[in-house]
Amino acid sequence: MASGTYGSWSIATALACASLASNAGAAGFSIELPTIKPNGTLSDAQVFNGFGCSGKNISPAIKWSGSPAGTKSFAVTLYDPDAPTGSGWWHWLVYDIPASIAGLSEHAGDADGHLLPAGALQGRTDFGTAGFGGACPPTGDKPHRYIFTVYALKVEKIDVPASASAAMVGYALNANQLAKSSVTALYGR
Repeated sequence: MASGTYGSWSIATALACASLASNAGAAGFSIELPTIKPNGTLSDAQVFNGFGCSGKNISPAIKWSGSPAGTKSFAVTLYDPDAPTGSGWWHWLVYDIPASIAGLSEHAGDADGHLLPAGALQGRTDFGTAGFGGACPPTGDKPHRYIFTVYALKVEKIDVPASASAAMVGYALNANQLAKSSVTALYGR
């Protein structure tokens, strides 16, 4: 085996081992949506009201447990990878949730954020505003996947401007995560 190949193999092996080690402490970290079963269908409550959809646009209650040692804050996102945009669709971003919090109540994603924990912020979604934006796939598409993810973060606050894009918030979350857990729900029309 050539030394370049061996060197690449060693680096890849080391990275894989480091990844396994970093995920081992987070094995018990989990997310639960009390009103939505994993791989279940979103109800009219979580459907957007606009863009041709006429749902109630209510964010669901979310609970999490088993956060890893060193968690200083949490973030929650809702993402549709099946949106016909070439880059998916961000439906909700909440970050800077204090480490003492273990969930969000139903309606926490209201645009004014009055039900969010103190200090938590909502990022700008692909609807162009902050706050929860429910499911609204194009008519006739196969059901889209809506991925709810909670992140345990190693920082108290992520460093992004208030006008940050969802991609920028996502970058900061991934750069600072200790663990993440997701639940997927479906919706089509």
